[in-house]
Amino acid sequence: MSTEAANELRLAARIVEISALRRTPAGIPVLSCILAHESRQIEAGIAREVKLELPAMAIGELAQTLAAVSPGTDVSVTGFMAAKSARSRMPVLHLNAIEFTEGI
Repeated sequence: MSTEAANELRLAARIVEISALRRTPAGIPVLSCILAHESRQIEAGIAREVKLELPAMAIGELAQTLAAVSPGTDVSVTGFMAAKSARSRMPVLHLNAIEFTEGI
């Protein structure tokens, strides 16, 4: 597989949970959160209600920005999917950008 294979996710969501801001051993800010998404999508020509929760994380300045946000805030995010850790292959959305929106 190419090292430049597509891996980008855009999602309109609501922040439902935010962890405490922590720092890596190198002092870089890291913050984890849970994003909830609800929408109506078309699948095989049929409308489908979609509801999901997705773990996400922000690093650096974006983590500091997110630390000041309250749960319940509507956002539009972009990022990439990666494994949670070397031990856990569960997916986590690594945030690259976040836009605060009203009533997604």
